[in-house]
Amino acid sequence: MALKKLNSKKKASEKAELKGEKVKHTKKKVFKSPSAFSVLFIIIALMAGLTWLVPSGQYSRKDNTIIPGSYQKIDNKATDIPQLDKGVSGMPAKSDDAGKEVKGDGRQGVWDIFTSPIYGMVQKLDVIVFILILGGFLGVVMKTGALDSAIGGLLQTMKGKEKWLIPILMTFFAIGGTTYGMQEETVAFYALIVPIMLAAGYNAMTAVMIIVLGAGSGVLASTVNPFSTGIAANAAGADLSKVLLPQMIILVVSLVASILFTMRYAAKVKAGQYAEDSKGKPAVKEIDAKNVPKFTLERKFVMGIFGFTFLIMVISLIPWEKLGVNIFKDLHTWLETLPFVGVFFGFKHAVPFGDWYFNEISALFLISTVLIAILYKEEFKKEEVSVTNTFLAGCADLLSVALIIAVAAAIGVLMKAGGIQDTIVYWGEELLRNVPSQVVGVLAFIFYIPMSFIIPSSSGLAEASMPIIAPVAELAGSTKEIAVVAFATASGLLNMMAPTIASLMAGLALAGVSYKSWLKRTVPIMVAFTVISLVVILAMGFFH
Repeated sequence: MALKKLNSKKKASEKAELKGEKVKHTKKKVFKSPSAFSVLFIIIALMAGLTWLVPSGQYSRKDNTIIPGSYQKIDNKATDIPQLDKGVSGMPAKSDDAGKEVKGDGRQGVWDIFTSPIYGMVQKLDVIVFILILGGFLGVVMKTGALDSAIGGLLQTMKGKEKWLIPILMTFFAIGGTTYGMQEETVAFYALIVPIMLAAGYNAMTAVMIIVLGAGSGVLASTVNPFSTGIAANAAGADLSKVLLPQMIILVVSLVASILFTMRYAAKVKAGQYAEDSKGKPAVKEIDAKNVPKFTLERKFVMGIFGFTFLIMVISLIPWEKLGVNIFKDLHTWLETLPFVGVFFGFKHAVPFGDWYFNEISALFLISTVLIAILYKEEFKKEEVSVTNTFLAGCADLLSVALIIAVAAAIGVLMKAGGIQDTIVYWGEELLRNVPSQVVGVLAFIFYIPMSFIIPSSSGLAEASMPIIAPVAELAGSTKEIAVVAFATASGLLNMMAPTIASLMAGLALAGVSYKSWLKRTVPIMVAFTVISLVVILAMGFFH
Protein backbone atom coordinates (compact mmCIF):
# COMPACT_ATOMS: atom_id res chain seq x y z
CA MET A 1 0.00 0.00 0.00
CA ALA A 2 2.75 2.42 0.98
CA LEU A 3 4.68 1.50 -2.18
CA LYS A 4 1.61 2.30 -4.37
CA LYS A 5 1.27 5.72 -2.74
CA LEU A 6 4.96 6.45 -3.32
CA ASN A 7 4.73 5.46 -6.99
CA SER A 8 1.58 7.57 -7.54
CA LYS A 9 3.29 10.61 -5.99
CA LYS A 10 6.30 10.08 -8.25
CA LYS A 11 4.08 9.84 -11.36
CA ALA A 12 2.13 12.96 -10.37
CA SER A 13 5.40 14.85 -9.93
CA GLU A 14 6.66 13.74 -13.36
CA LYS A 15 3.38 14.82 -15.00
CA ALA A 16 3.53 18.20 -13.33
CA GLU A 17 7.10 18.73 -14.55
CA LEU A 18 6.08 17.83 -18.11
CA LYS A 19 3.30 20.45 -17.95
CA GLY A 20 5.81 23.07 -16.84
CA GLU A 21 4.43 23.33 -13.31
CA LYS A 22 6.79 24.01 -10.41
CA VAL A 23 7.29 21.13 -8.11
CA LYS A 24 8.63 21.57 -4.63
CA HIS A 25 11.54 19.26 -3.88
CA THR A 26 12.57 18.81 -0.29
CA LYS A 27 16.30 19.28 -0.05
CA LYS A 28 18.15 16.81 2.07
CA LYS A 29 20.30 18.46 4.67
CA VAL A 30 23.95 17.60 4.20
CA PHE A 31 26.33 17.73 7.16
CA LYS A 32 29.00 20.31 6.52
CA SER A 33 32.43 19.54 7.93
CA PRO A 34 33.53 22.17 10.49
CA SER A 35 36.46 24.38 9.58
CA ALA A 36 39.90 23.99 11.11
CA PHE A 37 39.22 27.06 13.25
CA SER A 38 35.99 25.55 14.59
CA VAL A 39 37.68 22.25 15.46
CA LEU A 40 40.52 24.02 17.25
CA PHE A 41 38.25 26.33 19.24
CA ILE A 42 36.17 23.33 20.38
CA ILE A 43 39.37 21.64 21.60
CA ILE A 44 40.50 24.87 23.30
CA ALA A 45 37.18 25.04 25.18
CA LEU A 46 37.50 21.37 26.21
CA MET A 47 41.07 21.91 27.43
CA ALA A 48 39.95 24.89 29.48
CA GLY A 49 37.29 22.64 31.02
CA LEU A 50 39.93 20.01 31.88
CA THR A 51 41.77 22.54 34.03
CA TRP A 52 38.70 22.48 36.32
CA LEU A 53 38.57 18.66 36.46
CA VAL A 54 42.19 17.45 36.32
CA PRO A 55 44.15 18.15 39.53
CA SER A 56 47.04 20.56 39.09
CA GLY A 57 50.46 19.32 39.99
CA GLN A 58 54.14 19.99 39.66
CA TYR A 59 57.44 18.10 39.52
CA SER A 60 60.60 19.60 40.93
CA ARG A 61 63.15 20.34 38.22
CA LYS A 62 66.89 20.73 38.00
CA ASP A 63 68.25 22.41 34.85
CA ASN A 64 64.77 22.08 33.27
CA THR A 65 64.88 18.29 33.82
CA ILE A 66 62.22 16.58 35.97
CA ILE A 67 63.42 14.96 39.20
CA PRO A 68 61.76 11.49 39.44
CA GLY A 69 59.54 10.98 42.49
CA SER A 70 59.16 14.72 43.12
CA TYR A 71 55.56 15.15 41.94
CA GLN A 72 53.29 17.16 44.24
CA LYS A 73 49.62 18.00 43.90
CA ILE A 74 48.62 21.64 43.87
CA ASP A 75 45.17 22.97 44.66
CA ASN A 76 44.00 24.44 41.34
CA LYS A 77 42.24 27.19 43.29
CA ALA A 78 45.39 28.07 45.24
CA THR A 79 47.40 31.20 44.60
CA ASP A 80 50.71 29.33 44.45
CA ILE A 81 50.07 27.42 41.20
CA PRO A 82 52.75 28.17 38.61
CA GLN A 83 51.26 29.72 35.48
CA LEU A 84 52.38 30.98 32.14
CA ASP A 85 54.17 34.30 32.28
CA LYS A 86 52.02 36.50 30.09
CA GLY A 87 53.89 39.71 30.83
CA VAL A 88 52.31 43.07 31.64
CA SER A 89 48.99 44.34 30.27
CA GLY A 90 48.64 41.47 27.85
CA MET A 91 52.02 42.05 26.26
CA PRO A 92 54.64 39.29 26.04
CA ALA A 93 57.10 39.12 28.89
CA LYS A 94 60.39 40.98 28.59
CA SER A 95 63.40 38.83 27.72
CA ASP A 96 64.84 39.16 31.25
CA ASP A 97 61.53 37.93 32.72
CA ALA A 98 61.03 35.05 30.28
CA GLY A 99 61.63 32.28 32.80
CA LYS A 100 59.67 33.90 35.61
CA GLU A 101 56.77 32.01 37.18
CA VAL A 102 53.50 33.87 37.66
CA LYS A 103 51.32 32.68 40.54
CA GLY A 104 47.56 32.46 40.34
CA ASP A 105 44.39 30.39 39.93
CA GLY A 106 44.94 27.48 37.54
CA ARG A 107 41.35 27.19 36.38
CA GLN A 108 40.96 28.59 32.87
CA GLY A 109 37.78 30.50 32.07
CA VAL A 110 36.01 32.12 29.12
CA TRP A 111 38.45 35.05 29.04
CA ASP A 112 41.38 32.63 28.87
CA ILE A 113 39.80 30.75 25.95
CA PHE A 114 39.82 33.92 23.85
CA THR A 115 43.19 35.28 25.01
CA SER A 116 45.09 31.99 24.63
CA PRO A 117 45.32 32.31 20.79
CA ILE A 118 46.93 35.74 21.31
CA TYR A 119 49.61 34.23 23.56
CA GLY A 120 49.85 31.33 21.14
CA MET A 121 50.61 33.85 18.40
CA VAL A 122 53.39 35.35 20.55
CA GLN A 123 54.87 31.87 21.13
CA LYS A 124 54.72 30.97 17.42
CA LEU A 125 55.61 34.41 16.06
CA ASP A 126 58.70 33.13 14.24
CA VAL A 127 56.65 30.48 12.40
CA ILE A 128 53.86 32.96 11.60
CA VAL A 129 56.30 35.51 10.16
CA PHE A 130 57.86 32.75 8.06
CA ILE A 131 54.44 31.74 6.68
CA LEU A 132 53.63 35.34 5.70
CA ILE A 133 57.04 35.93 4.06
CA LEU A 134 56.70 32.59 2.27
CA GLY A 135 53.32 33.74 0.96
CA GLY A 136 54.87 36.98 -0.33
CA PHE A 137 57.76 35.08 -1.93
CA LEU A 138 55.37 32.68 -3.68
CA GLY A 139 53.19 35.56 -4.83
CA VAL A 140 56.17 37.17 -6.59
CA VAL A 141 57.36 33.84 -8.08
CA MET A 142 53.87 33.00 -9.39
CA LYS A 143 53.56 36.47 -10.95
CA THR A 144 56.65 35.79 -13.07
CA GLY A 145 55.03 32.65 -14.52
CA ALA A 146 58.27 30.74 -13.87
CA LEU A 147 56.69 28.08 -11.67
CA ASP A 148 53.90 27.46 -14.19
CA SER A 149 56.33 26.99 -17.06
CA ALA A 150 58.73 24.78 -15.01
CA ILE A 151 55.99 22.48 -13.72
CA GLY A 152 54.45 22.33 -17.19
CA GLY A 153 57.81 21.23 -18.59
CA LEU A 154 58.22 18.64 -15.81
CA LEU A 155 54.81 17.13 -16.49
CA GLN A 156 55.51 16.96 -20.22
CA THR A 157 58.73 15.08 -19.46
CA MET A 158 56.93 12.78 -17.01
CA LYS A 159 53.87 12.29 -19.22
CA GLY A 160 52.43 8.85 -18.52
CA LYS A 161 54.89 8.38 -15.63
CA GLU A 162 53.49 10.99 -13.17
CA LYS A 163 52.83 8.31 -10.55
CA TRP A 164 56.58 7.80 -10.02
CA LEU A 165 56.79 11.33 -8.61
CA ILE A 166 54.99 9.98 -5.53
CA PRO A 167 57.66 7.51 -4.25
CA ILE A 168 60.49 9.90 -5.19
CA LEU A 169 59.00 12.83 -3.26
CA MET A 170 57.87 10.72 -0.29
CA THR A 171 61.34 9.22 0.09
CA PHE A 172 62.82 12.73 0.08
CA PHE A 173 60.43 13.86 2.84
CA ALA A 174 61.02 10.65 4.85
CA ILE A 175 64.79 11.24 4.82
CA GLY A 176 64.19 14.76 6.13
CA GLY A 177 61.82 13.42 8.81
CA THR A 178 64.11 10.67 10.12
CA THR A 179 67.31 12.79 10.13
CA TYR A 180 66.19 16.10 11.59
CA GLY A 181 62.45 15.87 12.24
CA MET A 182 61.32 17.69 9.10
CA GLN A 183 57.77 18.70 9.97
CA GLU A 184 57.03 22.40 10.42
CA GLU A 185 59.43 23.02 7.54
CA THR A 186 57.21 21.00 5.19
CA VAL A 187 54.71 23.89 5.13
CA ALA A 188 56.92 25.59 2.54
CA PHE A 189 56.60 22.65 0.11
CA TYR A 190 52.80 22.74 -0.29
CA ALA A 191 53.17 25.60 -2.72
CA LEU A 192 55.19 23.33 -4.99
CA ILE A 193 53.65 19.87 -4.48
CA VAL A 194 49.95 20.89 -4.60
CA PRO A 195 50.17 22.57 -8.06
CA ILE A 196 52.24 19.65 -9.42
CA MET A 197 49.70 17.05 -8.27
CA LEU A 198 46.72 19.06 -9.52
CA ALA A 199 48.33 19.62 -12.92
CA ALA A 200 49.18 15.90 -13.09
CA GLY A 201 45.50 15.01 -12.77
CA TYR A 202 45.45 14.14 -9.08
CA ASN A 203 43.91 16.17 -6.23
CA ALA A 204 45.15 18.25 -3.29
CA MET A 205 44.63 15.32 -0.89
CA THR A 206 47.27 13.38 -2.85
CA ALA A 207 49.73 16.23 -2.30
CA VAL A 208 48.97 16.30 1.44
CA MET A 209 49.55 12.53 1.66
CA ILE A 210 52.89 12.85 -0.13
CA ILE A 211 54.09 15.50 2.32
CA VAL A 212 52.50 14.44 5.62
CA LEU A 213 52.82 10.65 5.24
CA GLY A 214 56.26 10.95 3.66
CA ALA A 215 57.73 13.21 6.35
CA GLY A 216 55.55 11.51 8.98
CA SER A 217 56.89 8.01 8.32
CA GLY A 218 60.38 9.50 8.77
CA VAL A 219 59.48 11.24 12.04
CA LEU A 220 57.67 8.08 13.23
CA ALA A 221 60.96 6.24 12.81
CA SER A 222 63.31 9.00 13.94
CA THR A 223 66.71 7.35 13.60
CA VAL A 224 69.18 10.21 14.13
CA ASN A 225 66.63 12.98 14.68
CA PRO A 226 68.21 15.05 17.48
CA PHE A 227 64.90 16.74 18.34
CA SER A 228 63.10 13.45 19.03
CA THR A 229 65.17 10.32 19.70
CA GLY A 230 68.29 12.39 20.37
CA ILE A 231 66.73 14.42 23.20
CA ALA A 232 64.73 11.42 24.46
CA ALA A 233 67.80 9.14 24.62
CA ASN A 234 69.81 11.85 26.34
CA ALA A 235 67.07 12.58 28.89
CA ALA A 236 66.57 8.86 29.52
CA GLY A 237 70.27 8.02 29.66
CA ALA A 238 69.66 5.43 26.92
CA ASP A 239 72.11 4.02 24.37
CA LEU A 240 71.12 5.61 21.04
CA SER A 241 72.90 2.88 19.04
CA LYS A 242 70.45 0.30 20.46
CA VAL A 243 67.54 2.40 19.22
CA LEU A 244 68.88 2.72 15.66
CA LEU A 245 68.11 -0.83 14.36
CA PRO A 246 64.44 -1.04 15.48
CA GLN A 247 63.85 2.49 14.16
CA MET A 248 65.43 1.57 10.80
CA ILE A 249 63.05 -1.39 10.54
CA ILE A 250 60.07 0.87 11.32
CA LEU A 251 61.33 3.44 8.78
CA VAL A 252 61.62 1.01 5.87
CA VAL A 253 58.34 -0.81 6.52
CA SER A 254 56.28 2.34 7.25
CA LEU A 255 57.69 4.24 4.24
CA VAL A 256 56.90 1.37 1.86
CA ALA A 257 53.41 1.10 3.37
CA SER A 258 52.75 4.85 3.03
CA ILE A 259 54.03 4.94 -0.59
CA LEU A 260 51.79 2.01 -1.61
CA PHE A 261 48.83 3.56 0.22
CA THR A 262 49.30 6.96 -1.46
CA MET A 263 49.84 5.48 -4.94
CA ARG A 264 46.68 3.38 -4.57
CA TYR A 265 44.69 6.45 -3.53
CA ALA A 266 46.17 8.52 -6.39
CA ALA A 267 45.27 5.82 -8.94
CA LYS A 268 41.64 5.86 -7.72
CA VAL A 269 41.56 9.67 -8.00
CA LYS A 270 42.67 9.41 -11.65
CA ALA A 271 39.96 6.82 -12.19
CA GLY A 272 37.33 9.38 -11.12
CA GLN A 273 36.83 8.37 -7.48
CA TYR A 274 36.93 10.58 -4.36
CA ALA A 275 35.51 13.66 -6.13
CA GLU A 276 34.24 14.88 -2.73
CA ASP A 277 37.87 15.33 -1.59
CA SER A 278 38.32 18.14 -4.13
CA LYS A 279 35.57 20.46 -2.88
CA GLY A 280 37.91 22.76 -0.94
CA LYS A 281 39.85 25.52 -2.67
CA PRO A 282 43.64 25.43 -2.12
CA ALA A 283 45.23 28.58 -0.69
CA VAL A 284 48.15 28.11 -3.09
CA LYS A 285 47.74 29.02 -6.75
CA GLU A 286 46.73 26.30 -9.21
CA ILE A 287 48.52 25.89 -12.55
CA ASP A 288 46.75 25.70 -15.88
CA ALA A 289 48.61 22.83 -17.57
CA LYS A 290 46.94 23.66 -20.94
CA ASN A 291 48.20 27.27 -20.99
CA VAL A 292 51.81 26.96 -19.88
CA PRO A 293 53.87 30.13 -20.41
CA LYS A 294 57.12 29.94 -22.36
CA PHE A 295 60.15 28.97 -20.29
CA THR A 296 62.23 32.07 -21.08
CA LEU A 297 65.77 32.75 -19.89
CA GLU A 298 64.47 35.12 -17.19
CA ARG A 299 62.06 32.47 -15.92
CA LYS A 300 64.86 29.90 -15.87
CA PHE A 301 66.89 32.22 -13.63
CA VAL A 302 63.85 32.75 -11.37
CA MET A 303 63.41 28.97 -11.03
CA GLY A 304 67.13 28.67 -10.32
CA ILE A 305 66.74 31.07 -7.37
CA PHE A 306 63.52 29.27 -6.34
CA GLY A 307 65.17 25.84 -6.28
CA PHE A 308 68.38 27.11 -4.68
CA THR A 309 66.36 28.77 -1.89
CA PHE A 310 64.64 25.50 -0.95
CA LEU A 311 67.96 23.63 -1.16
CA ILE A 312 69.60 26.11 1.22
CA MET A 313 66.62 25.83 3.58
CA VAL A 314 66.94 22.04 3.78
CA ILE A 315 70.73 22.13 4.23
CA SER A 316 70.56 24.87 6.85
CA LEU A 317 68.10 23.01 9.09
CA ILE A 318 70.00 19.70 9.32
CA PRO A 319 71.95 19.63 12.66
CA TRP A 320 75.33 19.00 11.03
CA GLU A 321 77.47 19.46 14.13
CA LYS A 322 75.40 16.93 16.10
CA LEU A 323 75.89 14.50 13.23
CA GLY A 324 79.67 14.98 13.47
CA VAL A 325 79.97 17.24 10.37
CA ASN A 326 81.84 20.48 11.16
CA ILE A 327 82.44 21.90 7.67
CA PHE A 328 79.69 24.54 7.93
CA LYS A 329 80.77 25.68 11.39
CA ASP A 330 84.39 25.98 10.24
CA LEU A 331 83.30 27.89 7.11
CA HIS A 332 81.22 30.29 9.18
CA THR A 333 84.12 30.85 11.62
CA TRP A 334 86.42 31.67 8.69
CA LEU A 335 83.90 34.08 7.10
CA GLU A 336 83.19 36.01 10.29
CA THR A 337 86.92 36.53 10.94
CA LEU A 338 87.59 38.00 7.47
CA PRO A 339 88.53 41.70 7.70
CA PHE A 340 85.64 43.98 6.70
CA VAL A 341 83.71 41.11 5.00
CA GLY A 342 82.66 39.53 8.32
CA VAL A 343 81.18 42.79 9.58
CA PHE A 344 79.82 44.17 6.27
CA PHE A 345 77.84 41.04 5.36
CA GLY A 346 76.83 40.41 8.97
CA PHE A 347 78.53 37.03 9.39
CA LYS A 348 79.45 38.05 12.93
CA HIS A 349 75.75 38.16 13.82
CA ALA A 350 74.70 35.10 11.80
CA VAL A 351 74.78 31.41 12.74
CA PRO A 352 76.20 28.51 10.69
CA PHE A 353 74.12 25.98 8.74
CA GLY A 354 72.73 23.47 11.20
CA ASP A 355 71.75 26.15 13.70
CA TRP A 356 69.25 27.91 11.47
CA TYR A 357 65.57 28.04 12.33
CA PHE A 358 62.55 30.08 11.27
CA ASN A 359 64.06 33.55 11.73
CA GLU A 360 66.97 32.63 9.47
CA ILE A 361 64.92 30.90 6.77
CA SER A 362 62.45 33.82 6.79
CA ALA A 363 65.40 36.11 6.00
CA LEU A 364 66.49 33.65 3.28
CA PHE A 365 63.10 33.81 1.51
CA LEU A 366 63.05 37.60 1.86
CA ILE A 367 66.49 37.88 0.21
CA SER A 368 65.37 35.54 -2.59
CA THR A 369 62.27 37.71 -3.15
CA VAL A 370 64.46 40.81 -3.55
CA LEU A 371 66.76 38.97 -6.00
CA ILE A 372 63.80 37.82 -8.13
CA ALA A 373 62.34 41.34 -8.10
CA ILE A 374 65.65 42.79 -9.35
CA LEU A 375 66.09 40.04 -11.96
CA TYR A 376 62.55 40.38 -13.29
CA LYS A 377 62.36 44.15 -12.86
CA GLU A 378 62.01 44.99 -16.57
CA GLU A 379 59.24 42.43 -17.08
CA PHE A 380 57.34 43.79 -14.05
CA LYS A 381 57.65 47.29 -15.54
CA LYS A 382 56.26 46.11 -18.90
CA GLU A 383 53.28 44.52 -17.16
CA GLU A 384 52.89 47.59 -14.86
CA VAL A 385 53.07 45.33 -11.82
CA SER A 386 54.07 46.56 -8.36
CA VAL A 387 56.42 44.07 -6.70
CA THR A 388 55.50 45.39 -3.23
CA ASN A 389 51.76 44.96 -3.83
CA THR A 390 52.35 41.50 -5.30
CA PHE A 391 54.36 40.51 -2.21
CA LEU A 392 51.68 41.84 0.16
CA ALA A 393 48.92 40.06 -1.79
CA GLY A 394 50.91 36.82 -1.41
CA CYS A 395 51.17 37.43 2.34
CA ALA A 396 47.40 37.95 2.49
CA ASP A 397 46.80 34.61 0.72
CA LEU A 398 48.44 32.75 3.62
CA LEU A 399 47.07 34.90 6.45
CA SER A 400 44.47 32.26 7.41
CA VAL A 401 47.24 29.65 7.62
CA ALA A 402 49.26 31.89 9.96
CA LEU A 403 46.20 32.36 12.19
CA ILE A 404 45.59 28.60 12.35
CA ILE A 405 49.10 28.16 13.79
CA ALA A 406 48.35 30.72 16.52
CA VAL A 407 45.03 29.06 17.42
CA ALA A 408 46.64 25.58 17.52
CA ALA A 409 49.33 26.89 19.90
CA ALA A 410 46.58 28.13 22.25
CA ILE A 411 45.89 24.57 23.42
CA GLY A 412 49.40 24.24 24.90
CA VAL A 413 49.06 27.68 26.47
CA LEU A 414 45.96 26.58 28.43
CA MET A 415 47.50 23.28 29.50
CA LYS A 416 50.57 24.99 30.88
CA ALA A 417 48.60 27.77 32.53
CA GLY A 418 46.29 25.22 34.15
CA GLY A 419 49.21 23.28 35.63
CA ILE A 420 47.87 19.91 34.42
CA GLN A 421 50.71 18.75 32.14
CA ASP A 422 52.82 17.41 35.01
CA THR A 423 49.76 15.65 36.44
CA ILE A 424 49.25 13.71 33.22
CA VAL A 425 52.95 12.77 33.19
CA TYR A 426 52.54 11.50 36.76
CA TRP A 427 49.58 9.34 35.70
CA GLY A 428 51.85 7.79 33.09
CA GLU A 429 54.44 7.06 35.77
CA GLU A 430 51.81 5.27 37.85
CA LEU A 431 50.50 3.37 34.81
CA LEU A 432 53.84 1.75 34.10
CA ARG A 433 54.47 0.51 37.63
CA ASN A 434 54.05 -3.18 38.46
CA VAL A 435 53.32 -4.45 34.92
CA PRO A 436 54.96 -7.37 33.04
CA SER A 437 58.22 -6.24 31.44
CA GLN A 438 57.19 -7.43 27.95
CA VAL A 439 54.23 -5.05 27.78
CA VAL A 440 55.87 -1.99 29.36
CA GLY A 441 56.75 -0.67 25.90
CA VAL A 442 53.16 -1.10 24.68
CA LEU A 443 51.79 0.74 27.72
CA ALA A 444 54.38 3.49 27.23
CA PHE A 445 53.23 3.81 23.59
CA ILE A 446 49.57 4.06 24.72
CA PHE A 447 50.53 6.67 27.32
CA TYR A 448 52.39 8.81 24.79
CA ILE A 449 49.40 8.99 22.41
CA PRO A 450 47.38 11.43 24.58
CA MET A 451 50.57 13.03 25.87
CA SER A 452 51.65 13.91 22.30
CA PHE A 453 48.24 15.47 21.79
CA ILE A 454 48.58 17.64 24.87
CA ILE A 455 52.29 18.46 24.41
CA PRO A 456 52.75 18.66 20.60
CA SER A 457 56.44 19.56 20.87
CA SER A 458 58.39 16.27 20.67
CA SER A 459 61.49 17.79 22.27
CA GLY A 460 59.39 19.37 25.06
CA LEU A 461 57.58 16.08 25.70
CA ALA A 462 60.86 14.15 25.77
CA GLU A 463 62.42 16.57 28.25
CA ALA A 464 59.31 16.52 30.46
CA SER A 465 58.62 12.80 30.59
CA MET A 466 61.70 10.71 29.77
CA PRO A 467 63.55 11.30 33.06
CA ILE A 468 60.53 9.63 34.72
CA ILE A 469 59.23 7.07 32.22
CA ALA A 470 62.65 5.58 31.36
CA PRO A 471 63.65 4.73 35.00
CA VAL A 472 60.13 3.35 35.63
CA ALA A 473 60.47 1.12 32.53
CA GLU A 474 63.79 -0.20 33.87
CA LEU A 475 62.31 -0.88 37.31
CA ALA A 476 59.56 -2.91 35.61
CA GLY A 477 62.18 -5.13 33.93
CA SER A 478 62.13 -3.39 30.54
CA THR A 479 64.78 -1.07 29.06
CA LYS A 480 65.25 2.66 28.57
CA GLU A 481 65.68 2.07 24.83
CA ILE A 482 62.19 0.54 24.56
CA ALA A 483 60.77 3.60 26.31
CA VAL A 484 62.56 5.85 23.77
CA VAL A 485 61.16 3.92 20.77
CA ALA A 486 57.66 3.96 22.31
CA PHE A 487 57.91 7.73 22.75
CA ALA A 488 59.28 8.40 19.24
CA THR A 489 56.70 6.26 17.41
CA ALA A 490 53.69 7.51 19.39
CA SER A 491 54.80 11.12 19.02
CA GLY A 492 55.42 10.61 15.28
CA LEU A 493 51.99 9.02 14.82
CA LEU A 494 50.16 11.90 16.51
CA ASN A 495 52.13 14.40 14.42
CA MET A 496 50.15 13.14 11.42
CA MET A 497 46.74 13.20 13.13
CA ALA A 498 46.38 15.66 16.01
CA PRO A 499 44.72 19.05 15.42
CA THR A 500 47.20 20.48 17.93
CA ILE A 501 49.98 20.04 15.34
CA ALA A 502 50.27 23.47 13.74
CA SER A 503 52.12 22.24 10.62
CA LEU A 504 49.39 19.67 9.86
CA MET A 505 46.56 22.18 10.22
CA ALA A 506 48.49 24.77 8.21
CA GLY A 507 49.19 22.23 5.44
CA LEU A 508 45.53 21.20 5.24
CA ALA A 509 44.52 24.87 5.01
CA LEU A 510 47.07 25.47 2.24
CA ALA A 511 45.77 22.48 0.27
CA GLY A 512 42.09 23.28 0.91
CA VAL A 513 41.55 19.86 2.53
CA SER A 514 39.25 19.57 5.55
CA TYR A 515 40.52 17.98 8.76
CA LYS A 516 37.56 15.58 8.73
CA SER A 517 38.39 14.38 5.18
CA TRP A 518 42.05 13.90 6.13
CA LEU A 519 41.17 11.66 9.09
CA LYS A 520 38.60 9.75 7.03
CA ARG A 521 41.04 8.92 4.22
CA THR A 522 44.08 8.12 6.34
CA VAL A 523 42.57 5.83 9.00
CA PRO A 524 43.90 2.63 7.32
CA ILE A 525 47.51 3.85 7.08
CA MET A 526 47.43 5.20 10.65
CA VAL A 527 46.28 1.77 11.84
CA ALA A 528 49.14 0.23 9.80
CA PHE A 529 51.68 2.63 11.41
CA THR A 530 50.35 1.66 14.86
CA VAL A 531 50.61 -2.08 14.15
CA ILE A 532 54.16 -1.74 12.73
CA SER A 533 55.29 0.26 15.79
CA LEU A 534 53.71 -2.10 18.34
CA VAL A 535 55.11 -5.23 16.66
CA VAL A 536 58.65 -3.81 16.81
CA ILE A 537 58.17 -2.60 20.44
CA LEU A 538 56.83 -6.01 21.50
CA ALA A 539 59.75 -7.75 19.76
CA MET A 540 62.15 -5.50 21.67
CA GLY A 541 60.34 -6.41 24.91
CA PHE A 542 60.68 -10.16 24.33
CA PHE A 543 64.26 -10.17 23.03
CA HIS A 544 66.02 -7.48 25.08
